Order: sequence, then C-alpha cells, then structure tokens
Amino acid sequence: MIQDIAPHVYHNEYKPVPPTADSFILSFEDKKILFHQAGPETEISFLRFRELEGKLPSLYENYIYLFSIDDDHFYLIPNLDISLADNYELHSIRELRTAAPRHLAFAGITGHQIFQWYQSRRFCGCCGTPMKHDTKERMMLCPSCGRHEYPVLMPAVIVGVTNGDKLLLSKYEGRNFKLHALIAGFAEIGETIEETVHREVMEEVGLKVKNLRYYKSQPWSFSGTLLFGFFCDVDGDDTLTVDHEELSMAQWFDRDKITGQGNDISLTNEMMMLFAAGKEPR
Repeated sequence: MIQDIAPHVYHNEYKPVPPTADSFILSFEDKKILFHQAGPETEISFLRFRELEGKLPSLYENYIYLFSIDDDHFYLIPNLDISLADNYELHSIRELRTAAPRHLAFAGITGHQIFQWYQSRRFCGCCGTPMKHDTKERMMLCPSCGRHEYPVLMPAVIVGVTNGDKLLLSKYEGRNFKLHALIAGFAEIGETIEETVHREVMEEVGLKVKNLRYYKSQPWSFSGTLLFGFFCDVDGDDTLTVDHEELSMAQWFDRDKITGQGNDISLTNEMMMLFAAGKEPR
C-alpha cells in the first residue's frame, strides 16, 4: 500500500528542526502538487531549499515543518511563488497514485493532507481571529479565545462482503475513479466502527451482514481518511438493492473473475486480491 515505504521510515512526530540546503519543499495549489518529472517513466523529484537560495530572502525564516522520512526533512513555505522553481511543474495529486519512488509519492500525498488542514484552520472557528502555529505541537492556536485545533482524521470503513466464493464489488457514481471497489463509507458521530459497517452495507446495497472480521487499517490522504478494512458475510437474502446515488453498480463476483485495480497502493485492492487468492480471514 502507498504507506508501505520500507526500508524508508516515516517520522510523523512533531519535532521541528531548521531546514538545511538539502531539505525538501512541498508546494501545493488546491489539488495540485509541485514536482519535476522528465517523462512518464521517470521518478519524481521535489524542490530543495538550495534551489531557492538567492531567490527568496526569507527562505530559511518563513517555513512550516511537516515530517521526516529517514533523515530527510519536509517543509511547507507559505505562499511560495512557484515561478522561482525552475524546471518544476504543478501536477494533479492523483498522479501520486502511480508515481515513483514510493516514499516520495507517500510524502507528497501526506503533505497535501496536512496542507489542506492548515488551509482550513487559518481563522478561529469560534471568534474569527487569525490562528497561530504552535511551536511545540502540530496544532493551531487562537491568540484571542485560546481555542486549540489539532489535525482532523475522518474514520471510514472498507467492507469486503462475502457470499461463499463470491465477493461484492461496486463502482462509485459520479467520480473520476471508474474501477471496481468495495463498499465504503464514513463513520458517523455516536456509532462504533463496526456499526458503520452494518449501516453502510445496508444503505448502499440493502444487505444485512454478520461475522465481521477486522483485517487492516490504512491512512488514505487522497481523501483525508483513516480506513478500517473488514470482511463480513452476507446474512440471509443476498438480493442487492443498490443506492444509485452512491453507486453506479454493485454485483457479486466469483473469485476467479476478480482482477483488481492495477496497482498495490490501496487497502481496497489488497482486500480484493486477498479474496481472489482465497486468503481472506474467515
């Protein structure tokens, strides 16, 4: 999956250190990220501080520490003029799904999730005062009313509904992603993650389920989500009643008819391939 970057090690603990000339700069505009790629099969590269020396007077003063991978540190520079970054271009963050090397793709999409959180926390939601960055935690602080804001994670479920040797696959309605997927949905306030499984399956395809088996979790920064993967069995009638506002289709597939999504970055694909190989938890 996209977060599996071994032998590289991701360090998300907030221990900000001053950047060096070799430190990485991540720059975003909405859903686009700045990187260089010479061709479709070429590895991506991110801007380094040394490449802006002499171009930006406040280079080593105006920055936001993000995280580290191994001994490499990654930073945001607020309101960076990307015209200063020769040979770098803005790309859709969706390109990080297939970008190499994997650890830089992971850094890019994780940085984008933190960037979006910072962008949405520029002003206090209680009194409207501009927020300030805390120096000891990854946290935004209101200097007027004292409100603390920490990064927000959105829990969601990925559900492999099984029916003997069949797996329920679906396709989303109205999204760019057109490949097969599993039933998925966000947890609501006041429910357990197991209750989310039952509710989402019932809402999207009208099925009752039983024998829930937790499989694995995944941080999915493309949607700012923390995913919880479950397998479960259909309970009783297996007739599908599809919510076409959420899904364009849903159908039972035999193991040997499951082809996956073409890459190994997602929990959804891993669960589909696990079932296809007959190795799902029972």
